[in-house]
Amino acid sequence: MYHSFFFRAHANLPIDRFDIFRYNSHGNFNMKENRGLRKTLEQQRSNQTPASNSEKLGTMPVGKLLFSMALPMIIAMIIQALYNVVDSIYVAKISENALTAVSLAFPMQTLMIAFSTGLGVGINSMVSRSLGEGDHKKAGHVALNGIFLIALVVIGFTLVGIFGSRAFMASQTDIPEIFEGGTTYVSICLILCCFQFFEITLERLLQATGRTLDTMISQGVGAVINIVFDPILIFGYFGFPEMGIAGAAAATVFGQFVACVLALIFNLWHNKELSFSFRGFRPRWSILKLILAIGVPSVIMQAIGSVMIFGMNRILMSFVSTAAAVFGVYFKLQSIVFMPVFGLNNGMVPIIAYNYGARHKDRMVHTMKLSVLTAVVMMLVGLSIMQLFPAQMLLLFEAEENMLAIGVPALKTLSLSFIFAGFCIVISSVFQALGFGVYSLLVSFVRQIIVLLPVAYLLSLTGDVNMVWWAFPIAEIATVLCCLLFLRRVDRKVLKPMEKAIAA
Repeated sequence: MYHSFFFRAHANLPIDRFDIFRYNSHGNFNMKENRGLRKTLEQQRSNQTPASNSEKLGTMPVGKLLFSMALPMIIAMIIQALYNVVDSIYVAKISENALTAVSLAFPMQTLMIAFSTGLGVGINSMVSRSLGEGDHKKAGHVALNGIFLIALVVIGFTLVGIFGSRAFMASQTDIPEIFEGGTTYVSICLILCCFQFFEITLERLLQATGRTLDTMISQGVGAVINIVFDPILIFGYFGFPEMGIAGAAAATVFGQFVACVLALIFNLWHNKELSFSFRGFRPRWSILKLILAIGVPSVIMQAIGSVMIFGMNRILMSFVSTAAAVFGVYFKLQSIVFMPVFGLNNGMVPIIAYNYGARHKDRMVHTMKLSVLTAVVMMLVGLSIMQLFPAQMLLLFEAEENMLAIGVPALKTLSLSFIFAGFCIVISSVFQALGFGVYSLLVSFVRQIIVLLPVAYLLSLTGDVNMVWWAFPIAEIATVLCCLLFLRRVDRKVLKPMEKAIAA
């Protein structure tokens, strides 16, 4: 697997588990026979000063810890999901074509999220792991190098916004109103993407040290700002100009700006475990390589989602633009169900990463099991709501008869995938937290590229758009099988050898 991920600590760093564990040529753990080194490690850990807020990741009861860290993130994610829904509700009041334009812009937004959250996973995991090993200096270096890496990505997306927005929309539609509206929306979001990227990065640093309440506040305030300014900028209330779709994009960017500023303030005031001084800073390839080793598979995994949405839009537009609008509405509605699970994951990942670094296997397993159970319950609640009230949810988006005819069976079929999704989401994040990001990548690739898109295309050949939606439950079943296969390998390669090593 990630042989480069398990690196040997430099001589000037504290002895850590990487000096004890070694990967052999087959990717399995070997335990050094030198028990004196193990004893030195234990003495070193016992002499460390408390790591203030991050120490609770290794000591607080798992149930209390998980929910104390996850609850603020779940609340923040629900607020984020609500602003996505409200944003589309207001856009739908302009016209169905405006709603379709925003739906076609969604793959590019998903791609930005893929880079920001994917690299954020790498930064978060490496910071938490460094703190778990008691190496605060290294954790600070990881944070600074992570911010530098994000700045490079921002430059790339800004250039895409300036030069590539029209080509992106032209690849999906030739309907003038949809093309122009989508181009406007994408351009604004891309050119001003710096606020989104730095907001997410700074929030991941807060999560890495257990300060999820600060993250909830920054995300929540940003989302509320977006919700408040959506109608004001779209329809021109209180003396503001009527901006239409551009107003929706501007409200989104303004909310991200406010959240970014708050996240920066919280890091400077509260995150004492990390140093944010760039004086004398130079990028360290050794650290960037480790961030990328974890983050790139996550980026690719989520970018695959962007490809999937783009491909589905192409398939659905071959029927009627209303089908693409329904698909966009579904993604907004399902975010209310999925976002709390992602919030749970954001609380789970630093716990598992920290205890992985501290070699607390029981706490890792307990956290994983509790997270899976909670996620499955959340998804079943979402499934029930979407099965019982599909028409009522579509009417929030000004759905007319044609949209209801396509949308009601679509929501009922698509939501069947929720039965399996909670388990798959949590297990994929566990793979990332343990440094097996490539497993998450393979799971995502199988689900969305190998199964979902080909099945959706084949079902589209029936000429019945309602058949296309069944590709999602079918793909989710394949995902469960992949997750179970890789979970067995992780147990064999990491958890069982860790248990034997600790007992030795």
